[in-house]
Amino acid sequence: MIDLRSDTITQPTTDMKSAMMHARVGDDVFGEDPTINALEEKSAAYFGMEAGIFCPSGTMTNQIAIRIHTEPQTEVICDKRSHIYLYEGGGVAYNSMASVRLLDGDRGRITAEMVADNINNPDDIHAPVTKLVSLENTMNKGGGCYYDFREIEKMSSLCRENGLKFHLDGARLFNALVASGDDPKKYGQHFNTISICLSKGLGCPVGSVLLGSKEEIKKARRIRKVLGGGMRQAGFLAAAGIYALDHHIERLAKDHLRAKVLGKVLIEQPYVESVLAVDTNIVIFTLANKVLAVEFVARLKDIGILAVTFGKHDVRFVTHLDFTDDQLEQVIKLLSNLSL
Repeated sequence: MIDLRSDTITQPTTDMKSAMMHARVGDDVFGEDPTINALEEKSAAYFGMEAGIFCPSGTMTNQIAIRIHTEPQTEVICDKRSHIYLYEGGGVAYNSMASVRLLDGDRGRITAEMVADNINNPDDIHAPVTKLVSLENTMNKGGGCYYDFREIEKMSSLCRENGLKFHLDGARLFNALVASGDDPKKYGQHFNTISICLSKGLGCPVGSVLLGSKEEIKKARRIRKVLGGGMRQAGFLAAAGIYALDHHIERLAKDHLRAKVLGKVLIEQPYVESVLAVDTNIVIFTLANKVLAVEFVARLKDIGILAVTFGKHDVRFVTHLDFTDDQLEQVIKLLSNLSL
């Protein structure tokens, strides 16, 4: 079975496992796990930020960031396709008691002009106080598209001018960096907090890191504890993150290339109506003739391909560390010979 459901399904490589098994560990709640400390310092330095905190998931790092930057009766501006809104269990409302202002950007990418038009008047007691702007890069629901950094700079300036905090859900930020060639340290100059995921494109078994100022990360440790995220000898997991940062970033270009090939093959098939532009490692396509995605995904499983539905008539493929050129050739043959 060839698994294209997500880049979260990868297995640790042999070398990554070796790094994990040889990790020095301690009690992280006491701040005594040397490998976790090293991962947090390495991640922060990579983006030119002061500090980091290792967490089990990107949902947790995002939710901690929102909790830091907001308070009850305040509002978060984000795109309507954002992971923090669609896929985090209503956490913005439950964890932070904040509301959301949903924008409709270009494949999930909002602009400074859109944000400016949606900042509430702080003196209007009828409206929540705008506190936070949150971006997602790459944008999952937008087919892995990424931001032009010039737009990020504009939004950063707008946030500072209006006293707003600026958060980045960077679950697949490394894919964006490899595709764009942007300097990661520039990101650290513009965002108050950044969440990076190690278990997606980088191939780790688990874990995300929230980056920010020392003061923000100190607050994050208290919130992580309340959310049940305090870990003990988790350096075994952090060692995988260190290995991935050293060895698995540049190779993301291979995933992007394979995804682009899949996009070109799919658009030629009679059962496909359209394919979103493929920018990184995500391929989203719409089925022709109103074929239901759930039925199509079941048909793919029958021929040996795992995928996920991404709408009533939409399907998503994600290329990843364990998806090889040989598997790509096999998928091309299967898709080309598929009849509905």
